[in-house]
Amino acid sequence: MDQMDMSVQTVLGAIAPDQLGITLPHEHIYMDASALRCPASIGEDRGEAPFDFCNLHWIQQHPFGHRSNLQLYKEVDTIKEELCSFRKAGGGTVVENSSIGLHRNVKALQQISLDSGVNVICGTGFYVDSFHSKETKSMSEEQLAEVMRRELEEGVDGTGIRCGIIGEIGCSWPITESEVRVLRAAATVQASLHCPIIVHPGRHHDAPFQIVRLLQESGADLHKTVMSHIDRTLFEKNQLLEFAKLGCYLEYDLFGLEILDYELNLNVDMPCDSERIRRSDILHLWTRMIITTTKIITMYFYESQNVGHHDDYLWYLHYLLVYTFH
Repeated sequence: MDQMDMSVQTVLGAIAPDQLGITLPHEHIYMDASALRCPASIGEDRGEAPFDFCNLHWIQQHPFGHRSNLQLYKEVDTIKEELCSFRKAGGGTVVENSSIGLHRNVKALQQISLDSGVNVICGTGFYVDSFHSKETKSMSEEQLAEVMRRELEEGVDGTGIRCGIIGEIGCSWPITESEVRVLRAAATVQASLHCPIIVHPGRHHDAPFQIVRLLQESGADLHKTVMSHIDRTLFEKNQLLEFAKLGCYLEYDLFGLEILDYELNLNVDMPCDSERIRRSDILHLWTRMIITTTKIITMYFYESQNVGHHDDYLWYLHYLLVYTFH
């Protein structure tokens, strides 16, 4: 396909791929994930405590245990400030992965994009089963596919604001019947519209393999499929290399999350950032890979620079996964 025929759908309209700039491919800038909240497994539970210096360390170590930490829709002004800092540091685009079930608000995303000057690409699809409404669980594959297709081609809920990706598609472990229907519907839509799919796998080392099989059976293009959260899902070198051979993108996207107990699955020994980098070194010559922090992402080749914003390291993009229709 000729580069000139490609376009990227943002909440403000279609742009050319060369207008994306430095891109964060897996972010949540407006969502409510408080249904994920897990009370502290040991020690004091400060899940309802205010954001202040006294509680900062507890919140950092229990990010899924603090209710307000999961309610980004309450922090619009802060999000705008962060995106303006991202823009000032050279950032261009954010891919918002808050799909149906996560309190998505496309009008708010459009205003955030206008105010910050950062391109925002919105996702369609459905999050994990526990966030599926009764209506969603009763829908057929064809009905689910029609929802996604309509949001990609016409817009969300009559707003005319179109999504640009399918994702993140949420999967649990074990995967549920409702999630399987959503996956198959997503593959069907991708096959006709040629847009990428971003998947949230269940927290088990077999989950990514099962998801890829289901997508392949339904005609998905793995070269336009991203498997998120690899850093909390696949740990052994042989597993990583075996999965890499299947052909989808592997996304390391939990940089900065360095905690003693991963509340969503206490059997997972969450790696630190240096371990994530070592594991990515194993893969970068073998496969399509995305490394993403809460600031900047890279694929294939990367370098880090300290740009002075809270001493965060920004990962610069060299080769971009193009979000496109044709």
